[in-house]
Amino acid sequence: MTAPTIATAWAGQRNNFNLMRLVAAWMVIYGHAHAITGIPGNDGIAWLTQLRGAGAVAVDMFFVISGFLIAASLERNTARGYLVSRGLRILPALLVCVALTTFVLGPLLTTAADYWRQPATWNYFLVNATLLLSRFQLPGVFAGHPLDVINGSLWTLPNEAKLYILLLIAWLLVLLAPRRYTPLWALVMLAGYALARHYWPLPDHIQKYGECTAFFITGTLLWVNRERIRLSGWAVLALVAMFAALRGTGWSHLPYFGLLTYGTLWLGLRARLPMIRHTDLSYGLYLYGWPAQQLAWMLPAGKTIAGNIAIATAIAMACAALSWFLVERPALRLKRRFVARGPEASPVAAQA
Repeated sequence: MTAPTIATAWAGQRNNFNLMRLVAAWMVIYGHAHAITGIPGNDGIAWLTQLRGAGAVAVDMFFVISGFLIAASLERNTARGYLVSRGLRILPALLVCVALTTFVLGPLLTTAADYWRQPATWNYFLVNATLLLSRFQLPGVFAGHPLDVINGSLWTLPNEAKLYILLLIAWLLVLLAPRRYTPLWALVMLAGYALARHYWPLPDHIQKYGECTAFFITGTLLWVNRERIRLSGWAVLALVAMFAALRGTGWSHLPYFGLLTYGTLWLGLRARLPMIRHTDLSYGLYLYGWPAQQLAWMLPAGKTIAGNIAIATAIAMACAALSWFLVERPALRLKRRFVARGPEASPVAAQA
């Protein structure tokens, strides 16, 4: 039996992306537990892959899914509708999260007597809430913790916002067609890979941005070529075998990249997994996961790996539910005034 194309699988009106994003958001909590508790060691995913920890794998998956769904969103919208849609999906929940950490959590936990007078307090709020860059410390907050970082997960959001703009520019230049985008993608990937190998090790921020970009634009490539690329379980198994054969070597990143990108789409569109249709808690879980882990560390049970993960998951899921029902879902409803829904929109992907 011939494997279906991505376009055929997408047209089936069923996908697993909401579930996958929720699992990925939890993997970020799992992956941060050692750093936040200060307990040496690596998570199980780092041992399994000998390459990337759980948090990094989750972020890679996020960017593949994001590139795929955002390209779909762009094709069925005007430029104005696209920008409004992206803004309403990211900014309201981010603004509330950053405001709560700055103006509620910070004053309650700070050891700094002049918290409100310090420029760093206001800088943290303004920079993070506007997606300009990322700031990670508030004066005197979490000062006695193994890490005094307020929310280490926020670093991905400015990167993602920049990629949204770059994708829009590519669309306005009429580059999002297979015959144009595919060679452009190949050129960017080859040039980036050659530079990375030549200048390795790269500065941390450049390496992270490069990785995010590679996974995002490959997600967009899969959407652009959805009529040409088939989703085969045998291809996934072949990539697993290639990665297993090269695991622990200096070349394992190549099959990992193929497996992560192609495998994410296969899981999203072909695997039979429980479907989450109308409620998407993944963004809230991602936003509140790190602060929840810092709060969990303040409890005796939260100073262990398992205890920190369990307590933080409960706190972050509660915050994610409140964020979804009180902030994100009402904001998404405003999209109907600006966003044109085309025939390719699916019930789940419309939330992307």
